[in-house]
Amino acid sequence: MKITLVSVATALVFLMGVHGHPQPQKDFDLQRFAGKWYRVGLAYDSPGFVPYRDKLRVSMGMLTPQTNGNVNLTMWSQSSSGCRSKLYTYEKTATPGAFTYFSTRHNKEKDITVVETNYNQYALVLKHKNMDREYTQVALYGRSQKLKPDVLQKFRDFATSQGFPKDAIMTPTLTENCPPSKHKTRRTS
Repeated sequence: MKITLVSVATALVFLMGVHGHPQPQKDFDLQRFAGKWYRVGLAYDSPGFVPYRDKLRVSMGMLTPQTNGNVNLTMWSQSSSGCRSKLYTYEKTATPGAFTYFSTRHNKEKDITVVETNYNQYALVLKHKNMDREYTQVALYGRSQKLKPDVLQKFRDFATSQGFPKDAIMTPTLTENCPPSKHKTRRTS
């Protein structure tokens, strides 16, 4: 009986470590992280999103640090009505590389954690709402629309370690001309 309890306790500690909330990248540098990024991977298994998986496209974002430590992120995405943009404001926390924002779509505050980045090629980002799996996502961002196979595998491994099934880990189709070359945008909420 004693061995069984120790085994169960050890397994629980291991699972909490695997599915626990990862920490932000050590020595995160917001200024180096700023600029243009493409969302080239997404792990998301919300039941409401499942019917739209095959419509997912690469989207482009421009991340702009603010003087108060917050970040504005403008994301452009292709939809049936054309190229659209959305503006998100990520509020800084006491931990560099960790932010919060209010999701108007889900009507909830979410946490954003830059788990890993090399600043010039890729970034792994965890977006989540504690205690509610439905609002958790893992995103892979790249400075270009195409990343090396080892980076894509790193993304898949990380998403799997966070409990995402393989069919919820996607690498979207490339999108051309969104935003248009002059970055004309239309704000939506």
